[in-house]
Amino acid sequence: MKEVLHVTNMTFGFSKEMLLFQAFSLRLKRGEIKAIVGKSGIGKSTLFALILGHLKPLKGTIVAARASEVFQDPYSSFHPSYTIGNQIADVASLEAVSEYLDDLNIDGTLLEKLPHELSGGQLQRCSILRALLMKPDLLLLDEPTSALDNVIQLDVMKMLLKFLPQMGMLLITHEIDIAAWCADDIIEL
Repeated sequence: MKEVLHVTNMTFGFSKEMLLFQAFSLRLKRGEIKAIVGKSGIGKSTLFALILGHLKPLKGTIVAARASEVFQDPYSSFHPSYTIGNQIADVASLEAVSEYLDDLNIDGTLLEKLPHELSGGQLQRCSILRALLMKPDLLLLDEPTSALDNVIQLDVMKMLLKFLPQMGMLLITHEIDIAAWCADDIIEL
């Protein structure tokens, strides 16, 4: 299996006196899902910023394949005054959109709507659609189900797992039950 993420002896902190990571290593291959768990403020979202290159480690290396991210709050990840379809088209081709709509349980007419016209679950599925249309080798999932009720949480995770053979997934979650159910490995920070 192709490796999509390799973090080696990475050290990072916003100051050298308060390090979030010290000699942290992680490997992820296509077809694997690993869960990152830990209390708020421990550095889970910072890890994603490091993987995406938005922050630089103090030491160590991060080698990541083509990545996209699904954010925790779908309402803040879409601009309120542009249609969902326009915002997806800004970052990805809509050519293959029909291949994903059924798998993600998205009515195609939702793409013509503004974010506030969708429920939280619909908008999160559109966020997942956007991330998948970017054709990532690595999908970063930052609490993708935290704003959803338990039944929809499970449905969304089942939908995501359909795409696991095409990519590796790194999941941040506070939901230990979801992590235990879907992850090949759980990393506690």
